[in-house]
Amino acid sequence: CHTSGMLTPNGKEYAQKIPREELTHLILKLLQAWKEPLSHFNQHHQELPDDSLSKAKQISNMVHELKTGVEKSMGIISNSLNGMASSEATGLSISNEANTMSDSDFIHCFRRDSNKVQSYLKILKCRIMPENSC
Repeated sequence: CHTSGMLTPNGKEYAQKIPREELTHLILKLLQAWKEPLSHFNQHHQELPDDSLSKAKQISNMVHELKTGVEKSMGIISNSLNGMASSEATGLSISNEANTMSDSDFIHCFRRDSNKVQSYLKILKCRIMPENSC
């Protein structure tokens, strides 16, 4: 996976120990790291059935909206990430690796990172609104 070089906590216990700002920054980096690969995937898979192509575009839009939502809801203005290409933001050379993965590897990696983002967001939500019985 093109994001394998990113240092992410292994397991919920470790993620819970990371300060809120750092965890938020990590979420933003993961989301930004998928911006270019998802765009490339959409551009180079025009032969997919309409429903699959529509779903791929929908996922790409959701990643963008989630990134925007995380930035707004957490009160973070991430100038350092917004002004950079995704490979610069993550410190990784993603264009070749992510864009040349097989479709099954691409989906596997995206699912893995999506699960991480979902877990990190749950942790942040519990920190912000502990009344949700987390």
